[in-house]
Amino acid sequence: MPAQVVAEIIRSGFVEGHHYGSLVALDAAGEEAWSVGDATAPILPRSCNKPLQALGMVRAGLDLPEELLALTCASHSGEPMHQDGVRVILATAGLDVDALQTPLDWPIDDEERERALRGGGQKTSLAMNCSGKHAGMLVTCAVNGWDLATYRDPQHPLQQAIAATFAEATGEPVEAVAVDGCGAPLLSTSLTGLARAFRRLAVAEDGPERRIAEAIRHHPQMVSGTRRDELTLLRAISGAIGKAGAESCYAVALPDGRAFALKTDDGAGRVRPVLMAAALERSGVLDDAGVDADAVRGTGVVTLLGAGQPVGEIRAAF
Repeated sequence: MPAQVVAEIIRSGFVEGHHYGSLVALDAAGEEAWSVGDATAPILPRSCNKPLQALGMVRAGLDLPEELLALTCASHSGEPMHQDGVRVILATAGLDVDALQTPLDWPIDDEERERALRGGGQKTSLAMNCSGKHAGMLVTCAVNGWDLATYRDPQHPLQQAIAATFAEATGEPVEAVAVDGCGAPLLSTSLTGLARAFRRLAVAEDGPERRIAEAIRHHPQMVSGTRRDELTLLRAISGAIGKAGAESCYAVALPDGRAFALKTDDGAGRVRPVLMAAALERSGVLDDAGVDADAVRGTGVVTLLGAGQPVGEIRAAF
């Protein structure tokens, strides 16, 4: 299927460019309500996979308080609460930050990165946004007596357990296993499979799925950060769960069973919240009782500047 325009880049009334991609919306029964582009082709959902990886860990014996479980689902901002939380996760198994195999990095939050630079800090494995996931993986290995040094290997018992859970949750076989930016295995699925898996978490009444969903609902600031658009969105829609990922991936599911997943071909992060806000509005979510529609719309506003003044926007085109 040819690539579909999903957003227009408008400057001074002139369309100067486009973003191409795909989206899918599932209805409350889990059936496709509408889609744009090809929602059935395999993609690499990047960090949108993290709640599903955490589900695999919980099924394999990971047992953490909700706040810390939320952190295992996170692409965190590197704020003190995140870095301290990772240390606590590791300590539950008698481990320290030296066990992490995340690459050295700065916090992804601009303010936290600038604070670290002003303070003469250095890149660390702890500040890397995936350190919560890796800490959860290490503790899961410790609980099961699995080797810690090779926990990122796709053939490791941990990664095999995660892959089995992932395939079950998405309802699709894993067609590709890549290496994510953090070095851990990255499993493929379609946007439809991704939405289906998030829906499964959102509607769960008990079990590990419910634990993951409740952790995200009750501690969304641990899944992203205090200055992130994902946090604003989840606080604006009661009971929603969601996760953003690199390459402009995004998945959101509601407790009534509606679910959404999207990705752009160019991977531009700036358009990701624009598309999700528009998708939610198209499906009538902003008209639901208790939803802060203005806040949701606000997450989808990307203003283009000229001489420091607003002169355009990125606008959804579906």
